[in-house]
Amino acid sequence: MANIELFNNGAHRNILLEDFDGGGLAVQTNQHVIVHRDAGMILDPGGHKIYSKVLAETFAVLGRAKLRQIFLSHQDPDIVAALNGWLMTTDAEAYVSALWVRFVPHFGLDRLVADRLHGIPDEGQIFDLNGAKLYALPAHFLHSEGNFQLYDPTSKILYSGDLGASIGQTYREVSDFDAHLRYMEGFHRRYMCSRRVMRAWADMVRTLDIEMIAPQHGAFFRGKEMVKKFIDWCANLECGVDLITPIFKIPEA
Repeated sequence: MANIELFNNGAHRNILLEDFDGGGLAVQTNQHVIVHRDAGMILDPGGHKIYSKVLAETFAVLGRAKLRQIFLSHQDPDIVAALNGWLMTTDAEAYVSALWVRFVPHFGLDRLVADRLHGIPDEGQIFDLNGAKLYALPAHFLHSEGNFQLYDPTSKILYSGDLGASIGQTYREVSDFDAHLRYMEGFHRRYMCSRRVMRAWADMVRTLDIEMIAPQHGAFFRGKEMVKKFIDWCANLECGVDLITPIFKIPEA
C-alpha cells in the first residue's frame, strides 16, 4: 500500500507509512511520521525485520527535514526492538515511559546512544517539534503499565497506540463501526486492563478536539462521529481483569 497523507497544511504534515508486517509472520503495524517545517518525529518505528524499509520510507517523506524525535508508546518489541538502529543512524532523541528506560536496553542499545533515550513521567509531557506542540497523554494499562498516546492539536489526530487496534481487516479507514467491531473486540477484551481504566481514558480524551484516532495496528477512525462512537464503546467495554478470573484454574490432566 502507498503511504497515506493524513494531514497537510503546508507547514505541518502527518503521514501513515505503507503497510509493514515483517513478511507475514509478525503482527501488522502502522508507523506514523509527523513533520513540522524542517523537523520530524516518528511514532513506534518497529522491530528489526522492517527497520531498513521503514528507515528508507521515513527519510523519503522527511525530504529536507531532519528526524528529531522518536516517540515510543510502550515497550513491546513491535515498537522498540530496532531502536538502536534509529539512534545510530540519526541524531534523534527517543522517549518512552520512565518505567521502561532500564528495560529497553535489553533490545541491544549501544552505550554510544544510551544518553538519547529519555523517560516520560507518568503524568505525560509536551514535546516541541520546531514550534508545534505534541502532547504525550497518559494511557497506562491500555495495555502496558507505562503507556502513552500522542495528541497532535495541529492535525487534531490522536495516535492511540494499541487502543483501537484491529486485526484481519483489509481496509485502512473504518467506514462502518458496527461491522468493524469483530476485528477489534477480542483483542481489546484480552489486552486492555479494565473498564475502570477505559472510562478514565474516555473522560480525558473527550475534552480534546479530535478529528481522527490512529491506532498502531489496523484501521483508523476519521470524523467526529466515528471518533465519538469509538470512545463511547471503550468507556463501556468489560475487559481485562473484569473477565479474567474464570481462567485462573489448575489445568486438567
